[in-house]
Amino acid sequence: MPALSLGRVRSVVAVGAHPDDIEIGAGGLLLALPPGSRVHYVLCTGTADRHAEARSAAAAFLPAAEVSYSLHDLPDGRLPAHWNNVKEIVEGAARAVAADLVLAPSRDDRHQDHRVVAEIVPTAFRDALVLQYEIPKWDGDLGRRSLYLPLTPERARRKAALLDDCYPSQKTRDWWDQETFLGLARLRGMECRSRYAEAFSCDKATLTG
Repeated sequence: MPALSLGRVRSVVAVGAHPDDIEIGAGGLLLALPPGSRVHYVLCTGTADRHAEARSAAAAFLPAAEVSYSLHDLPDGRLPAHWNNVKEIVEGAARAVAADLVLAPSRDDRHQDHRVVAEIVPTAFRDALVLQYEIPKWDGDLGRRSLYLPLTPERARRKAALLDDCYPSQKTRDWWDQETFLGLARLRGMECRSRYAEAFSCDKATLTG
């Protein structure tokens, strides 16, 4: 497992069960990637309209990156019944991209689609740092995290604003608003002595001297 500094990241695979998962969980990290990074978006579900939103979001969050896509239309909410398909999608991304960093949902996420993706990703990406992001939801499944990325107030607010701009189809959801996203970022920031932060779980990492 190689050690990794965010400023040295050159190749990222970002995996989501649904359009908007990646930006909700790791939008601040995407905004912090160095110019010229290569980012491969992998989404397991989504309609044509939702995929269009995801492409718009990637362009907004990664204006200086080289972005590629692997977008699929497995049924939302039914990924456990399509385990083999998800496995093929994730392993295909691992074969196609030599990633420094992989972003994926957390294994303790209560949403069944997120859990399936989270369980498969580490089995496919064995030589990259895998960070598991978190997604707020009514299930109340937010827990303790092991790794924090401090965010400036400007970057945290930029993330929240871009989520609203890029995913208009989600604005009718009762939990979707900038207060939710900034509230979670403020809580995680308090936990790492920053104003705002994103938090991740990490099963394995290597320290270098």
